Amino acid sequence: MNPAPVPARKHVLAVLASAVLCLAVCRGAEALAAAPGNQPALVPMDFTSLAEQASPAVVNIRTVKASSGRLRDFFEGPWGREDPFHDFFDRFFGDQFPREYRTRSLGSGFIMDPDGYIVTNHHVIKGAESISVKLNNGKEYEAELVGADSKTDLALLKVDAGGLPFLPLGDSEKLKVGQWVVAIGSPFGLEHTVTAGIVSAKGRVIGAGPYDDFIQTDASINPGNSGGPLLDLSGKVVGINTAIVAHGQGIGFAIPINLASDILTQLRETGSVTRGWLGVAIQDVTPAIAEYYGAPDEKGALVSRVFPGDPADQAGIKPMDIIRKVNGKPVESSRDLSRVIAGISAGDRVTVTVFRDGKIIDVPVTIVRRDDEALPPGVEDEGPLEPETETFFGMALTPLDPRKADRLGVPDSQGLLVMDVTPDGPADKAGLLRGDVITEVDRVPVTTLEQFRKLTKDKDTVSLFVHQRIGAWAVVKLEK
Repeated sequence: MNPAPVPARKHVLAVLASAVLCLAVCRGAEALAAAPGNQPALVPMDFTSLAEQASPAVVNIRTVKASSGRLRDFFEGPWGREDPFHDFFDRFFGDQFPREYRTRSLGSGFIMDPDGYIVTNHHVIKGAESISVKLNNGKEYEAELVGADSKTDLALLKVDAGGLPFLPLGDSEKLKVGQWVVAIGSPFGLEHTVTAGIVSAKGRVIGAGPYDDFIQTDASINPGNSGGPLLDLSGKVVGINTAIVAHGQGIGFAIPINLASDILTQLRETGSVTRGWLGVAIQDVTPAIAEYYGAPDEKGALVSRVFPGDPADQAGIKPMDIIRKVNGKPVESSRDLSRVIAGISAGDRVTVTVFRDGKIIDVPVTIVRRDDEALPPGVEDEGPLEPETETFFGMALTPLDPRKADRLGVPDSQGLLVMDVTPDGPADKAGLLRGDVITEVDRVPVTTLEQFRKLTKDKDTVSLFVHQRIGAWAVVKLEK
């Protein structure tokens, strides 16, 4: 007897219903993943639209510069200095015929305004006798240098044209580590090369200048990319490609556009850059310094020197103050303070918040114009020093006077100068060096040998506040 057909049909319908439900759930999950605000794709499908949109506003910059040298210096083959042709020039010409030559260099830039204003690096056009700009469509223009700033390595050019394609400026503060970015430029003269990568880090200090605050990226940057834009995926400029690590294998650095925009505005309006000046020498707050002075944390900038007659001195800021805020904005480090003060206009009155003797103090200061041409007065040699010395903890100390302080470039003429350090002695093991200046013992100022003797008597461990010969302040724990 055959089985009843009804149960079989119910089974088939159940299977079909399950399949439909599964398909609906899967498609719903796909739609949810693709919906705005949910997890985005880790890698963009491509950068075609971005490249097509941005490339017309990216330019190739060519310069002609005067260079001095010998004839052989301009005939360097693939062997570099081992080039056998150098032997030819040495044999027949030696060091003869030094003369001036014209050399050409390449770089990149981008149009920031339809009226023909173009951004690039200062080092791209430095010393150039002529500057030409080539657009993506093949048109070439002679460019005029509007202004340049060597401190931030920025330059602004102008071509006589209008209605040009341009790139909008973005917000580098909103840029996050891991975010996709695109670089466009002319590496090795290969025009309009597009590379992509991510933001590897922010706030990098690479020793390029006093206002280092670079965006690090692994988007391929090479010689010739300098001055070109670093773009976010919306096509806005978030950085200006500037530097590479010679052996870094894919590590590049860009100036944040938020740092550059104020500089470019000044260059466009006046052709030069004016920065604020507080009149202090500063350094970072180390963990040891923070502990020594009882600071709440390691943030801020330690004032190591106050220049007489300058704004900080007139306002009452003192050496060893820790600057914590400017106009209520937190100061994270000494470089942070330098950037903040540089961005303040001369004549502006600001409130500088300092940590002093365990208290937070607000100090009103009127900022003046920074004069980069002004140099500190030189110190003449007045003959040998004849110090009175005494040895403690394996180091010879002598009282510091204004004459010794001037000779050593020490900001304060009070303290004890380390004249010599015994190898493997307590002072040597603690890291003290000849030329260091001890200004405090366990937070008590010390200016004489007698004071030092009393403050260290019967103590196995003391904390010294030291002005190191390298120019920084440090806390040194000394053990017998």
